[in-house]
Amino acid sequence: MDLKGRNFLTLKDFTPEEIIYLIDLAAEYKDKKKKGILHDTLRGKNIALIFEKTSTRTRCSFEVAAHDLGMGTTYLDPSGSQIGKKESIADTARVLGRMFEGIEYRGYEQTIVEELAKYANVPVWNGLTNEYHPTQMLADMLTIREHFGYLKDIRLTYMGDARYNMGNSLMIVCAKLGMHFTACTAKEYFPEETLVEQCKEYAAQSGGTITLTEDVMAGTKGADVIYTDVWVSMGEPNEVWEERIAALSLYKVTKAVMDNAGKNAIFLHCLPAFHDLRTKIGKEQGEKYGFTELEVTDEVFESAQSLVFEEAENRMHTIKAVMAATLGAV
Repeated sequence: MDLKGRNFLTLKDFTPEEIIYLIDLAAEYKDKKKKGILHDTLRGKNIALIFEKTSTRTRCSFEVAAHDLGMGTTYLDPSGSQIGKKESIADTARVLGRMFEGIEYRGYEQTIVEELAKYANVPVWNGLTNEYHPTQMLADMLTIREHFGYLKDIRLTYMGDARYNMGNSLMIVCAKLGMHFTACTAKEYFPEETLVEQCKEYAAQSGGTITLTEDVMAGTKGADVIYTDVWVSMGEPNEVWEERIAALSLYKVTKAVMDNAGKNAIFLHCLPAFHDLRTKIGKEQGEKYGFTELEVTDEVFESAQSLVFEEAENRMHTIKAVMAATLGAV
């Protein structure tokens, strides 16, 4: 399958067959990595990593994956780039596109990464925007398939704020791959209706389903995968903490939720997680609002059902597959 020259902005742009191809390629690269088989087929190439939102996993995944493929990287943090400030997005894209073979962007509006892709003339990869997180989806799907052996008909329930990148992207990938997606949250945190309808069309073709519910027990009953994310995202104002805690506390992933799910259910989280107070922000907000755990209990996070660190590792393997495929290394 030839994906050379393609951008990777949202999985809406990819067919189910192309998504499975990238997952298969990631599994192949993971096997080579574990066996110590070199695969530096992109020696001499260089990529730019634009991070308007900082990240541990995304940055490390891109840098290690690029190194394994033989590429050099230039990291541009929020203070290291003039994108959108002193230099327009279009001009930045045209400059970087002449210096690098590929560009990763992690930041805010989806329109930014789309404008980069429009003008760069090299593949542009979405490391996260407010609306979509496609590289995380490939890692999640690889993790699920490694555990269950298949993806079609898997029942995945997402709990928490389903309006943004994680809820949107999980709904898209599940619908494309014939899985059964449930957003289990308060009604005001359901995904946007236009995207829901689009995903229902994908699901009608693949054999999947889309369900939105406020009922925790109904929404998690028999699920194969229980998934959650932080309730307050990077860049959001402090004022939303109180609102989210009040609205979403019913949707915390607890042992009772996991017991209500399928017998072999697993727990996933894209990280970082507020499963305890051993972080600066967690400690500050916990003391302010009186919680010790937020979107998931420590009992679930540290349980045998939790595959969050396998999932985090798979970010690197799947990002490697995306870069290799779009830069023509395979």
